[in-house]
Amino acid sequence: MEILFLGNEKLREKAEPVRRIGPEYVRIAEDIIKALHDGDGVGLAGPQVGLMERIFAVHVQGDEPRIFINPSIIETSEELVKYEEGCLSIPGMYADVIRPKTVKIQAWNEKGRPFTLEASGILARVILHENDHLEGILFIDRISEAKRNRILAKLGKALKGQAERKKVL
Repeated sequence: MEILFLGNEKLREKAEPVRRIGPEYVRIAEDIIKALHDGDGVGLAGPQVGLMERIFAVHVQGDEPRIFINPSIIETSEELVKYEEGCLSIPGMYADVIRPKTVKIQAWNEKGRPFTLEASGILARVILHENDHLEGILFIDRISEAKRNRILAKLGKALKGQAERKKVL
């Protein structure tokens, strides 16, 4: 699976619900987790690899990788926290994002088993970030316009530099 980058229109589309969780989702889950690890990330959603279905993986340090299929946020805390986020689809760019401190979510795993999870800290943040991807929302949509413009300008310079280096080679 190849990770899509900012500018790919699929990152802005809403993902469709998974209609039936069959045995193929064990392989799909493995592929998403492999792409997540290859990208050295902590979360990866289906749309980020061109799979326009409501599925994402999270793997935070000290925990096993988890797959969320057709997730539904049940509740979030009123308490908000600020923390620096990045995204495998916007490599090398980071910004402080304010999100709820805790989340309660229902989903199915890759074997079609339903579960409910209450999470806090980095796990809650990653779940909320990846769930946003299923709605076509990127972390840069959750920061001020001025910060977003700085990130986009910085990213544009980095991409221009890469293109110029390729011309030289």
